[in-house]
Amino acid sequence: MRRASLRQAASVVATLWVVAAAWPAHAQQRSAPLPAGVQRIADVPYGPDPAQRLDVYVPARATAGASVQRAPVIFMVHGGGWRIGDKAMGRVVQEKVNRWVPKGFILISANYRMLPAAPVSAQARDVQAALVAAQQRASTWGGDSGRFILMGHSAGAHLVALLNAHAPQAQREGAVPWLGAVALDSAVMNVPAAMRARHLRLYDDAFGSDPAHWAALSPFHQWTVGAPPLQMVCSTQRADQPCTQAEAMARHVRSQGGRAEVLPQPLSHGEINARLGLDSDYTRAVETFMGSLDAEVARHLQ
Repeated sequence: MRRASLRQAASVVATLWVVAAAWPAHAQQRSAPLPAGVQRIADVPYGPDPAQRLDVYVPARATAGASVQRAPVIFMVHGGGWRIGDKAMGRVVQEKVNRWVPKGFILISANYRMLPAAPVSAQARDVQAALVAAQQRASTWGGDSGRFILMGHSAGAHLVALLNAHAPQAQREGAVPWLGAVALDSAVMNVPAAMRARHLRLYDDAFGSDPAHWAALSPFHQWTVGAPPLQMVCSTQRADQPCTQAEAMARHVRSQGGRAEVLPQPLSHGEINARLGLDSDYTRAVETFMGSLDAEVARHLQ
């Protein structure tokens, strides 16, 4: 059992190293192939740093008379251990764009500054700034600033869950209330619990050794009454038990009157991201959550 657990933990680390090794080639061909009828608006700035950029995927018809379309928006944040990754990687956007943009959604994929140049606290501020900028410009792309659904994978799932947890504060700082969030396989919903247990070394790089800092970056500890609903997809194949963290987070949210649900999947960490959007029970379960947030979203998903 110990050997199996170590192998599973190593597979998560290996996934990050595979992404890193492929980075130079990927940087030369960043965008995934687009389905017919979808347009990509690349590298929209939301801040002065070159990393502070958005890609916006819109139905081609939205380019004419965009202001009257009022489409729901999926706001996607990539993973990569808070250190690597890119908004245009195929597993981040391809199947999601293929599935949802032809149905009339807009999908926005955000980059953000990363370690070691930017600590996780700065990354969290970047994600909030990206959201605010995207909401402010949504109508120019045919989107509805009040119909955003946040989504993130791995480190991006942590950042999205953290933003969702203190939504009332984000709204005081300029964000429009959003509908909800989908966190794809984060094992750090409770950062202090993760750091006190046996953990991957990349968590030390991300969160350091100060328990007060852990709590400040922990969705569990930052959850605030009034936060939008949260769905947590978790891999049952990982040794670091993201489903255990997700279940504890869901109980915590529910105990304070909020809405949270857990969707365990027999998929690897990478597959949970790459396969979302393929026609499957998994994708339909995420869509059921999305549709429950808003009648117009549900109509688009039909």
